[in-house]
Order: sequence, then structure tokens, then C-alpha cells
Amino acid sequence: MAVALATPHLFPRKLAVALLALLACCFAGNHIAARIAFDDDTGVLLAILCRSGLTLLALGGLVLWQRQPLGLPAGSWRWQLLLGLLIATQSLCLYSAVARIPVALALLVGNTFPILLALLSWALGGPRPTRRTAALMGLILFGLVLALDVPSRLNGSAEANPDWALGVSLAFCAACVFACALWITDHKLAGVRGPVRSMLTLLIVFASMLLAGSGGLVPAGLALPGSSGGWLALASLVVLYGTAFTLLFVCMPRLNMAQNAPVMNIEPIATLLLGWALLGQQLNTLQLLGAAVVVCGIVLLTYRKAS
Repeated sequence: MAVALATPHLFPRKLAVALLALLACCFAGNHIAARIAFDDDTGVLLAILCRSGLTLLALGGLVLWQRQPLGLPAGSWRWQLLLGLLIATQSLCLYSAVARIPVALALLVGNTFPILLALLSWALGGPRPTRRTAALMGLILFGLVLALDVPSRLNGSAEANPDWALGVSLAFCAACVFACALWITDHKLAGVRGPVRSMLTLLIVFASMLLAGSGGLVPAGLALPGSSGGWLALASLVVLYGTAFTLLFVCMPRLNMAQNAPVMNIEPIATLLLGWALLGQQLNTLQLLGAAVVVCGIVLLTYRKAS
């Protein structure tokens, strides 16, 4: 006999905002630690494998503790499998971008997924973006052009980086794939409990990275860190991501995400500061202005969507 679950009380607004900001900083720290690990020859697949493995154990324990049924509605398994493969692709593309270009730029490009999701939803029969939404999209793209220092690259005055185009392309691919994953989550897997869906997604990500590594699909994908610093960075990214991801899902029912989710967009800002402090990655004044425009535009766009 099913027992109705009581609706959890929401955290006070200040506490929810502070917690989300802390989680965003943890996700930012995870990417900084990943770059340090990659600079020490750590394989991208190994990083994702360790990260997803630990988080899978934590989330699996949560699901078992809550005794949540693992069965999926009829016809959902193929969508769940596709979701897992998309998240695996997104993780691989974003980490590969982080290894090639400044971490903050990789996240700024990767965080354009709200634009892509709005366009995808419209293309698949959803509501047409309003004029305000279209204007914010244009503003975000303009800010992105400045953040990526496109004007300087066109006139040849920017610092040469042979991996710049590939890194930006990988980050954009991550944004595209993540937008598709969110659409599937909202439209095809809305009836699946969040922790169960996330656990199964991480299981597919883990299995995908394991298969890709054993098959040699990514050169040096499972390479071990070259020093104790690399091992420490690998351990840090695993702990930071696993802790943030698990806490987010445990606390989500009490965080009023419809109102407070835009706080998570502090992640690129935290990444920018940590990248400067720990990696020596600096952006020029025009890039900083562009980054601010992108973050503000995404926050406004997210608030509009949640309203």
C-alpha cells in the first residue's frame, strides 16, 4: 500500500541561496582540480570514471536507504539509456575543453545550454521564444564573443593557442548535448524519481567511460597522474563533484529551485576567480566584461523561464 510522502519544508531563502552558492563553488573547484590533474597527464576518461563512480555509490546508497523502487515506466528505458549516453558525452566534451582552454571560458560556453534548450523546445513543438527571451539570447551571444576575445583573434593580436578552436568547439558541443539531455528529462522521463534517474544516468556514464577506456577510443584516456600533485587534484575533483552532486539531490526538495536555481550561475564567476588564483589564468578587461554580460544574461533568462 503506497504511503503519501509529506512535502518537505523549504529552507529559508538566505540559507537556500547560500547553500546553492556553496555547491556552485564546489562544482567550480571540481573543474579547476580537473585542469590541474590534466596538466599532470591524468586521462580525461579516468577523471570521469572516478568522479561518476564515487557519486554513483553515494546516490545508490541514498536510493537504497529511501527504499525507492528502481522500475521505470513502460517505454522509458530507451530514453534513460539515451540520457545516460548524452550526459557521458557532455562530461567528456566539457572536461576535454577544460584541458585545452581557460577553465572559465570553457564553462561560459558550456553554460549557454539555456539558449539551446529554448530553441530545441521551440523546434520540437514548444512555445516560441518571446521577444524578451530572444533579446537576452542575443545579449548572451554578444557577451560570449567578447569573453572569447573574438575581435583580437580576428585581427591576429590574441595570444596563439593551437587548441583554442577545438576547446571552444568541445565546450559548445557539451552545451548542445546537455540541452538535449534536459529536454529528454523534462519531456520523456518526468515520471521517474529524480534520485533513481540520476543513479541510472551515472551508472550508464560509468559503464560508458569504462568501455571507452578499455576499447582505447580516447588516446591516453585512462592515463594515471604523473605525480602526487596530480593524484591530489584527481582526489579533489572526485570529492568536490561527488559531495556537491549528492547534496544537491538530497536538499533539492527544500531549496525552492524554481526561484533560486539562477544562483547556480555563480559557477563561472567562481571558476574565473579560482582559475586566476590557482592556475594563473587571466582574462583581459574586454573578456571580463563579456563574461559578466554572459552570466547576467543567463541569470535573467533562467529567471524568466522559472517565472
